[in-house]
Amino acid sequence: MTTSAVLARIRLNPHSREVQRDLRDATQMHRTLMRLVPDSLGDTPRHAASMLYRIDETDRSSTVIVQAATPLDPARLPVGYGHTDTRDLSPMFAAFKKGLAVRYRIVVNPVKRERLPLDQKGKRGKAIPLSGPDADQWWTRRATASGLEIHTVIPTPLTPIRARGENSGMRHSLIRYDGTGLVTDPETLTHAVLTGIGRAKSYGAGLLSLAPAAAA
Repeated sequence: MTTSAVLARIRLNPHSREVQRDLRDATQMHRTLMRLVPDSLGDTPRHAASMLYRIDETDRSSTVIVQAATPLDPARLPVGYGHTDTRDLSPMFAAFKKGLAVRYRIVVNPVKRERLPLDQKGKRGKAIPLSGPDADQWWTRRATASGLEIHTVIPTPLTPIRARGENSGMRHSLIRYDGTGLVTDPETLTHAVLTGIGRAKSYGAGLLSLAPAAAA
């Protein structure tokens, strides 16, 4: 069976008012990027499209990486939003082999569930953000379960975000991880790339980017 997905790389126009708005508001960024996928995808369009995204920022520019299992139409973005390049990810999935050395990048929302007393059995505790070594261990466990053996880990804490309209006051704590690893289970890793890893996928987390590691 052939596995396919589309990746769009949007180099954002810093002078666009829509871009400035979206970079301040995670909910609005999600809405803008959902314009890329087809209409009529049902009650859960992000899930139906397997749409994931990540914002990569440098001192000079901001780029949004968008991935979906449906076609992406950059013409539906606001006028002047940015320059978009798209590519088919089928060759990448076809290249996944056990033992392949790769470089990776991902933004994740590492959390653990609060333990509740016995009299609250059956209820879910609050999601507690993880940081430092606890977050690093969380990522290593999730990567291993996703078919990727981690060799190096470089964490970069990002500014927490809170989606507009959420009344809980909880902020989504985000950490970017870069490093190298080894493919241990190509099928499981393909599924993880397509569906994302962890929580807060509507707010820029979960998209795992992979590329072959340079030979030593």
